[in-house]
Amino acid sequence: MAIFGNNAGEENKKVILTFRWKYVGLPFTILLLIILLAGIFYPQLSNEVAYRFNLNGSPENWASRQIVLLLTILPQVVLFMTAIAITWGTLKAGRSIGQIASALKPERLLMLMGNLIVLPQIIFGFVMLDVFVYNVASNHIMPIWLFALIIMIAGGIFLTIFFFKAFKRTRNIN
Repeated sequence: MAIFGNNAGEENKKVILTFRWKYVGLPFTILLLIILLAGIFYPQLSNEVAYRFNLNGSPENWASRQIVLLLTILPQVVLFMTAIAITWGTLKAGRSIGQIASALKPERLLMLMGNLIVLPQIIFGFVMLDVFVYNVASNHIMPIWLFALIIMIAGGIFLTIFFFKAFKRTRNIN
């Protein structure tokens, strides 16, 4: 993707962007962490695992531990592949356009876009951890809705800071 920057004191400089693993580093790290946690908890699980719970926290549905393991790791793999597809598709679309004039650094935007998928990954990872902890210790860590709310608020704060800095940068250049 050819990028012509508008940074102050800099001539229009052509930059060629290619896929880099840092664009999807956080989703990859979370995927590895989830696989590690699944490997630690899997031998401790009984053959039948509670995976769905009532509002009071008691088990409602049960499945084999193999199915539960598949249902906890598969979404993580799909989300990681989605992060790769978003980054790769954005790079390919940029190449087909030929150029983008921007005051923002395109590498930062690609890192944000590729790594943003980590928010649902963390929530799914917490659900998996809660299911495993309940089946091993008969106790929930915390309500899932509360954890999801914390992660969404933290993500919203991060995005607000990112966009505020981006807006400030575009105002300083023009």
